[in-house]
Amino acid sequence: MSAGWTIDARPWDDPAGAALRERQRVELDARYGTDDHEPGLAPSGDDIAHFVVAVDLTDGRAIGCGALRQLDHGSAEIKRMYVDPSARGTGVATALLRALEAAALQRGWLTLRLETGTAQPDARRFYEREGYQRIDPFGSYVGSDLSVCYERRLVATGRSAGR
Repeated sequence: MSAGWTIDARPWDDPAGAALRERQRVELDARYGTDDHEPGLAPSGDDIAHFVVAVDLTDGRAIGCGALRQLDHGSAEIKRMYVDPSARGTGVATALLRALEAAALQRGWLTLRLETGTAQPDARRFYEREGYQRIDPFGSYVGSDLSVCYERRLVATGRSAGR
């Protein structure tokens, strides 16, 4: 917890989390000019292993979210990382990312991957700043002209290897 927010694990169908994911979808539809900007299977309650929501302590508003979907025995994909525009630049995105990394380590997943897009330079800068390395597209993102993929290898201390 920080002075301004708390991050809680919630079920995928949590109403506050669903509202955040809908706001993310609207923002991405506007950035890409279409609603066809995510290759592959959309995440669901059936395949999300961990979902977190950040809540502003001053007014109780949900201000961010993120999820993990297991890829194999040692890795997971970060899905639906989103911070409301009103909370961007406050550190909540980094706190959400660290919460997801800690949850991955608890499950024995030492590699985290993610996909963001060509119309999201802010997201790409964020992940690079946080130690994620650009990789070739993986899984359903192979061949996508919109996808930019990243990976971070975690170690038991919660820090990335080589960082």
